[in-house]
Amino acid sequence: MKYTLFILAICLFASCSKNEETNYIEENEKDIIEYVQTHKLDAKKSSTGLYYVIDEAGTGKEANPDSYVNASYKGYLTNGDVFDESDSNGIYTYLQQVIPGWAEGISHFKEGGSGKLLIPAHLAYGNSSNGSIPAGSVLIFDIKLIEVFDDIDSLYESKNEYEITTYIAENDLNAQKTESGLYYVIEEEGTGTQPTASSNVTVAYKGYFINDSEFDSSKSDGISFDLQKVIKGWTEGIPYFKEGGKGKLLIPSHLAYGSRGTGPIPGGATLIFDIHLIKVNQD
Repeated sequence: MKYTLFILAICLFASCSKNEETNYIEENEKDIIEYVQTHKLDAKKSSTGLYYVIDEAGTGKEANPDSYVNASYKGYLTNGDVFDESDSNGIYTYLQQVIPGWAEGISHFKEGGSGKLLIPAHLAYGNSSNGSIPAGSVLIFDIKLIEVFDDIDSLYESKNEYEITTYIAENDLNAQKTESGLYYVIEEEGTGTQPTASSNVTVAYKGYFINDSEFDSSKSDGISFDLQKVIKGWTEGIPYFKEGGKGKLLIPSHLAYGSRGTGPIPGGATLIFDIHLIKVNQD
């Protein structure tokens, strides 16, 4: 699973001149019809000029152009050259932030649905090239709509769960999951006092993202703070250790900084902390 050029797609086609756009529409229409006929596709055309093929309509939630979704895909040109591809686990995205052909096309499917989108340039990148995509290109996508979400928080909850479980498997961690969605790894339980969610503690830590890029760390002698004044993942996670304990907290965004993020932490980010509970401070 990955984020790709479509997540940050900018509607560069908007700068096309009227004549250039008209030429592309006519040329793209011919190219799509020829492709459909050559490959014997049962394609439907929308009022915008998008063509789509429904292999499986799906049976779950129906997407709309304003949905948050997880979809897998392979994108290629009419000559078969592949310019981008997700893995089978798909990508998580908001359809208002992708090219218009995707936003419209995905809405023809329900969860579990699959098929093709044949997208003319005026619904993609117009007269501007984008990476290995030449200006004026028809884009073809084999797509599968995996999941439709009610809102961005639901999307991030699913995305974070996938990221955390993948990280645990890849790093062979012995992690426990709580009802809230927090994962924790106890490497050394510790032998001293065990804190509560209202304790003041001294903790040394290193915080990093799922790609192991560090965003914050303390000195080896740690910092002191009230557990009621930190992110929920820490308030819940630190009390699983006793003084002297060490381990990891793998924290989904709804137990950290949510969909907005803060500072160097982007919205929806999964956070991982290596922690050492040095002391439970007495009142």
